Amino acid sequence: MGIPKLLWRVSNGEHPPVAPSPVVRAAAREVAALTDEVARRRRIDRRAFLRSSMGSAATLLALAACSDRERRSSGATTSAGTFQVPTSAARDPEAATTTLAPFEGEVVIDVQTHFLDPDTVGFGRGFPQAACGPDPTTCFTIDRWADLVFGASDTAVAVLSALPVVADPHPMSIAKMEEARRVAEALCDADRVLLQGEAFPQVGELAAALDRMGELAEAHRLVAWKTYTHLGATYSFTDPVGGAFLAHVSELAAAGVGPSVVCVHKGFGADPADVGPAARAHPELTFCVYHSGYEPGGPSEGPFDEQGQGVDRLLRSLRDAGVGPGANVYAELGSTWYHALRDPDEAAHVVGKLLVALGPERILWGTDSVWYGSPQDQIEAFRSFTISEEAQERFGYPALTDDVKRAVLGANAARLHGLDLPALQGSCRAADADEAAGEREEAAGSLGPLGDAALGPSTAAEAAAAFAVAHPWFS
Repeated sequence: MGIPKLLWRVSNGEHPPVAPSPVVRAAAREVAALTDEVARRRRIDRRAFLRSSMGSAATLLALAACSDRERRSSGATTSAGTFQVPTSAARDPEAATTTLAPFEGEVVIDVQTHFLDPDTVGFGRGFPQAACGPDPTTCFTIDRWADLVFGASDTAVAVLSALPVVADPHPMSIAKMEEARRVAEALCDADRVLLQGEAFPQVGELAAALDRMGELAEAHRLVAWKTYTHLGATYSFTDPVGGAFLAHVSELAAAGVGPSVVCVHKGFGADPADVGPAARAHPELTFCVYHSGYEPGGPSEGPFDEQGQGVDRLLRSLRDAGVGPGANVYAELGSTWYHALRDPDEAAHVVGKLLVALGPERILWGTDSVWYGSPQDQIEAFRSFTISEEAQERFGYPALTDDVKRAVLGANAARLHGLDLPALQGSCRAADADEAAGEREEAAGSLGPLGDAALGPSTAAEAAAAFAVAHPWFS
């Protein structure tokens, strides 16, 4: 494992993997060379270096430097974003830990995590990295999810986000979500797992699908509904099926039965054009837009463009519906941040545009783990990321202050789901930064041959095959 997993060519199974850009390839070469040097000097193996805070710092330094060189060589200005990491952090564990440590008062709440336990429908068997043990299903178990998300990262609270699975046996059923909650409770000092309910009004008879939602909400403590409008018999929030679904969510919430939060997959193959009209028509509901409309491998994200794709589609939908900052729509960063951070300029535009359109209090942290292993490297990348003063002045983006990052990483989700933020600080992680870093690295080192490797298809053919096996009801 000579390449940091932030640079691996993998997908979450919902899209073809994105080919590494020249910047990513150059960064991988720089990190490989530095890994050899530091590992030899400090007498540690390469794997230990890459999973340490020094490895994270080295990766971010290389991405920043290579991105800046690439833009300058093409005659462009410096990047709109970069990672603020001192060069000493790649060689000095104390400097790395200090640089990438949590902000004061920070609580990380990950609103998009998944597991597959067991791999009953075959999801993951085609992933080339699925070799966590003699049985590939061990890559995705509840225990592994808990070890990666809670044991090997600073995540304090995790939302189990429902998957598009509508048949039994179900690898992430509500019963298994409840089991995962109990497993996490054994690791932490309180209830740190929140559950979403599946909502598929497009599958089968509409009345029966809506009845199942009521039964689910009666039996389980749910914080949100999760739906996928672009799979199977596709539907829109603005058509009769979508209208009936949203009306039912409102009815259940008004009766005190279910949540009033609707989380929807938009981007990664799903057009977010219906989000704005739905939010305008249903002010009593809150919408969480998973992936924020981003399309990996699509046109590179720049400043807002009236004809732009990706995130711009969501922003146009909200603007045209009169849904502005502080309204009833949140944008979520799961998988989006993992891909965008590889191009710091694109990452600055993605984050900057969302902050302007929705406001700093309407951006949610998510990672789509466990597809990318432990989310710690994604967390550290966000902590160190900055939007340049030039981009702030030119495009009106706000600065990524510590307060903004604290809001995105956890405070916004805490407010959305009614959590007591101060009570969540310090659980699952040692209070001291050095001790916490040691615990994370020890946890990552005990996860088997692949540690916390990113798990996912690495070619378009593998992605298509994995999706067909995992979602036969939607193929």
